[in-house]
Order: sequence, then C-alpha cells, then structure tokens
Amino acid sequence: MRIKIWGCRGSIPSPGCATRCYGGNTTCLEVRLDNGTLVVIDAGTGIRELGNAMLKDRGPRELYLLLTHAHWDHLQGFPFFVPAYMQEYSIRVRSGPLARKSLERFLAHQLDPPFFPVTFGELKAHFDFDSADGRELSIDGTSIRPIVLNHPNGGYGYRFVFRGKKFVFLTDTELGQEHPGGLPRGEYLDFCRNADLLIHDAQYTEAEYQRSRGWGHSTYLAAAQFALEAGARRLALFHHDPLHADRDIDRFVRECVHLIRRQGSRMSCFAAREGMEITL
Repeated sequence: MRIKIWGCRGSIPSPGCATRCYGGNTTCLEVRLDNGTLVVIDAGTGIRELGNAMLKDRGPRELYLLLTHAHWDHLQGFPFFVPAYMQEYSIRVRSGPLARKSLERFLAHQLDPPFFPVTFGELKAHFDFDSADGRELSIDGTSIRPIVLNHPNGGYGYRFVFRGKKFVFLTDTELGQEHPGGLPRGEYLDFCRNADLLIHDAQYTEAEYQRSRGWGHSTYLAAAQFALEAGARRLALFHHDPLHADRDIDRFVRECVHLIRRQGSRMSCFAAREGMEITL
C-alpha cells in the first residue's frame, strides 16, 4: 500500500505562510492498493488537488471513496473534485453501517442551492452508493474494516490489512471522553494493535483540551500514549488545529518523541504533512 496525504488540517482550511509546511487543506487521503486500485478517504478540501492530479496522470477511472463522517471539514472539497463531473469516472462511495441514501445525501447536500451553482444531479460520473453494514470490505485482496469513532454525531475509522501490513486511520476521535455510540478504549487498542502505521487525531494541546473537552478530538500527547499502548510501529499526528502554525506542530512532535523515548519505545512519531507519501 502507498498512502499519500492531500489534506490533514482539522475544522476549517487554514492556508498561509504559517502553515506552509504541514498544509492548510482539510482531510483527504489517497490509498493506492498493490494492484493500483485507488481508495480515497474523505472529501475535505484536499480532494481538489487529488482530482487535478488524477486528470494529469490519466490513471484509474474507477475509485472508492470512504467517508468517515459528514462533518463539513470532511466533505467541503467534494464540489471541487473535477472527476465527479466527468462521465468516464466511476465513484464507489462506502462507509460503515450507513444506509446508501445517507451516503448520497451527505454528498448531495454539499451542492444544495443556494450554496452552490451546480446540483448533484448534474454530475456526470457514475456513482455507486452502498453500505458496509459494519462488515469488512475486501477490495482486490485488501481487507478494510470500519470501526465507530468516539465522536459527536458518530463516524468511522478504518483499518487496511494486506499481506500482514496494517494501516489504521482514526481521525476525529476523542480519547478523553466517551460519546454516544463510542467504544471502550480497549476495543480501539485491539483494533490498532501492532499497526505498521497509525494515523490518529491529535488536534489539541493539553491546555486547549480543557476548553474543548467533548468536542470529539484528542491531544497529541494522548495520541502518542495510545499508540504506545497499542504497540504501533509508526504514529502520524493528524487533524492539525487551524490555529497551530508549523513551528507549533514541530514542537508537538518533539514532545511526543520525548514521551515515547522516556517509556523506552522506539516507535516512530511524526506529523502528517500535505504531499507526504508513506509506503507499507
């Protein structure tokens, strides 16, 4: 698998000089399976550049779009995803146990008038909406299993497994407080156990979390401690707060590495960055 990050900012896009290194686009990941199949996670503003790149390399005309949840920062780039306007593209939309009509409504709502001049019905790509019904998806030999997120209004994280390599994506999940529908901490630990790569929500500092408890996000130190307990090999801090500049995120990584080394672990820790590619 090859994972490329097109957007890793949380809550709202935050372009500018202070975010030039880690980027200001909201959540969008590209996962290329070993046979070249394209799986896209979320349609934040990062999906615009992904779509432009797809047009340039003239790669696969079929893709899977996995949605974590319907909060705006994870869908707001969809109206600017150019392949959705082209009839040669086929987009298979999937999530956890959500009805297909819910998935269609999530995307269509991004183009509802008077907020956008083009309606969903005018898109020319072929859309296939389905629900995983909590089941494990199998795409070209890769197992993709959803898990409910501990987040207001719910949502789903995903675990990819292929030939013993494991990638887990858990954005928008809160480690410090339980939400309706969320799972006990132990179930999330089991889900992430021995992951080769864990990308985890790390939006807040400890001080910020005192003001934002219950909003559905974790601190970077809590994410590092969780990854240690799960035995992950690599941790990528994700969903950077729009107020955090590059220099802040650099400091957060240093503090996480210090925590990790203090506990005698060799786990790698870094911050997700736009344009970053990771191969498993």
